[in-house]
Amino acid sequence: MKNEKRYWAPIKSRFGNFAAWVDSEGRVLRFHLRAKGAEKVDPEAERNEKKLAHVQRQVTEYDDGKRRHFDFELAPDGPEFHRQVWAALLEIPFGETASYGAIARKVGQPHAARAVGAANGANPIALIVPCHRVIGSDGSLTGYGGGLPLKRALLEHEAKVAGRPFDLFV
Repeated sequence: MKNEKRYWAPIKSRFGNFAAWVDSEGRVLRFHLRAKGAEKVDPEAERNEKKLAHVQRQVTEYDDGKRRHFDFELAPDGPEFHRQVWAALLEIPFGETASYGAIARKVGQPHAARAVGAANGANPIALIVPCHRVIGSDGSLTGYGGGLPLKRALLEHEAKVAGRPFDLFV
């Protein structure tokens, strides 16, 4: 991945200014919930809005309630356990939530809720890999890289688009 050409661009959203990175084939490598300092995340990546137009388009469709699933090819970098957790996050339905414990059970590690939390926190492709859909077993909003107000806003948006009442236990 280090020798391959990479691109990044700010991604505008009704939820804030984000940043994304793709490889030369357009696979999403990273999606950060803050654009500030993005140019320093991967100094070798070239800023190129055209190479990330497909990311901007799908985020805009998500914002507008016209997209419930992103259809990017993803290429996150991380340990095998983290990749298993991120794959499980992709299975949480739009407009619903799951607990860390439920994800731990899904990946075959029923006592690894804390490790799931660590993997969730290390998710390099936030929003696209929906770590915002993971909540505490008591229904509480727990840590989120973009902050709890953003997590709540994303969950409320998805519930509204899905035609459901906002309920953390759905």
